[in-house]
Amino acid sequence: ILTSLEKLEVAPPSPGQLKHVFFHNALPFVGFGFLDNAIMIAAGTQIELSIGVVLGISTMAGAALGNLVSDLAGLGLAGYVEALASRLGLSIPDLTPKQADMWQTRLSAHL
Repeated sequence: ILTSLEKLEVAPPSPGQLKHVFFHNALPFVGFGFLDNAIMIAAGTQIELSIGVVLGISTMAGAALGNLVSDLAGLGLAGYVEALASRLGLSIPDLTPKQADMWQTRLSAHL
């Protein structure tokens, strides 16, 4: 006969589930990182060539302003990147709430 404590214990996620958690969290970050850097480079270049020439700011100041534009764009585009990842078949890992809160799952998500 199982005790009530043994009935409440949940098996840790399998290696396949942990891999799924890893990719579910990693792929949107890769997409967002590419988009963020592309916007930063394009905006920094345009700022340096237009405002930078008029105001006489340095290349680094143009890059910093390009980073500001990229960060602001990232706030609005983050949801779209996640939606695109979902459309590409990146489903939510099938875990119980207890499995999702286990250290192995959190480590896999943060890697």
